[in-house]
Amino acid sequence: MTTAETELIPRLEADEARLVLDRFDNDDAWRLGLTLTELAQERDAAVTIGIRRVNQRLFHRALPGTTPDNDAWIDRKCRVVLHYEESSLLVGARFRAKGRTFETASRLDPRRYAAHGGAFPLRLRGTGVIGAVAVSGLAQEADHALVVEGLERFLGRS
Repeated sequence: MTTAETELIPRLEADEARLVLDRFDNDDAWRLGLTLTELAQERDAAVTIGIRRVNQRLFHRALPGTTPDNDAWIDRKCRVVLHYEESSLLVGARFRAKGRTFETASRLDPRRYAAHGGAFPLRLRGTGVIGAVAVSGLAQEADHALVVEGLERFLGRS
């Protein structure tokens, strides 16, 4: 395991343990999406934001400067979250920590799945993962950090 993964994996696991929701409905998805939109606009970040409950899209926003590629990245990263029930960045870090790449070792189609940072599980306390929230447009760790900050603000923890 590299030093980067040694430090990254526990931090990502702690974020996931900390950012658990007590409730989450369609109105909450809208509010979380607006929170992420505001954060992105504060940073002048050209990102696309997506929130889904399993196979239902609850929120989608493409800010100026994004392309359809960002939509595809969101779909691929969310599939990883829903498959592994962990953030896409954590899944990728776990593969790298074992000296493997997600693309070759996961046995999942890389055209449909991407273990790159930016998608985070929507975990409901007492239930488990009910969906995913994702950002695409920045470097993978910056995408992930924006989602985490948005969840913290949404939960009133920032």
